[in-house]
Amino acid sequence: MTPHFRSLPDCFIGRVFAGSRAVLVLCLVLALCGCGWRSSKPVVDNADREIHEIRSPDIHFVPTPFEVVEKMLEMADVQKGDVLYDLGCGDGRIVITAARKYGCTCVGYDIDPERVIQSMENVKKYKVEDRVRIEQRDVFELDLSGADVITIYLLESLNVKLIPQLEKVKPGTRIVSHDFAMRGVVTPDRSVSLTTGDNNHHTIHMWVAPLKKNRASE
Repeated sequence: MTPHFRSLPDCFIGRVFAGSRAVLVLCLVLALCGCGWRSSKPVVDNADREIHEIRSPDIHFVPTPFEVVEKMLEMADVQKGDVLYDLGCGDGRIVITAARKYGCTCVGYDIDPERVIQSMENVKKYKVEDRVRIEQRDVFELDLSGADVITIYLLESLNVKLIPQLEKVKPGTRIVSHDFAMRGVVTPDRSVSLTTGDNNHHTIHMWVAPLKKNRASE
């Protein structure tokens, strides 16, 4: 005898499909919650400090032209064994160029969270993570004594504000600034003018520690 199977009622089938949809929706919600949990984890710099808003940056980011970057590093006579600090590293172009061209160890400091993240991404892009570290710091709170070379692109008033820290660096440390000097306070050991391919004029100043403060400023 052929077994007789009763067909399932349509309403039961509907409930089964509805239940399946509910499970699917629940899985999606859980997956999205999981993604949200992962994205909410704090982003940290290369010193494992959480990247966050510390205070407003002193100046807006204006990138140093690569021709100027090259000249700054040339003037500083960067060597493979040097440690270079870039104060206000922006997109990381100075520390990346120094690491790639000279093989030196570099640390880029910036207070702007966006710039810190951008620099870290560029360091990975150019595969120099073994020689470059990016940290979110207020440059006016740094101990600069570990540097052999310090690069700066800040306003003149901010360069002057750095003097108490720069006076503590070891003798022979080269300090190189794009465009802005410390007029009336510290005399550069060397200044060079440069015209870039876009016909803009730039000046690069260099000091060799110990700083030679003007008598009038003492």
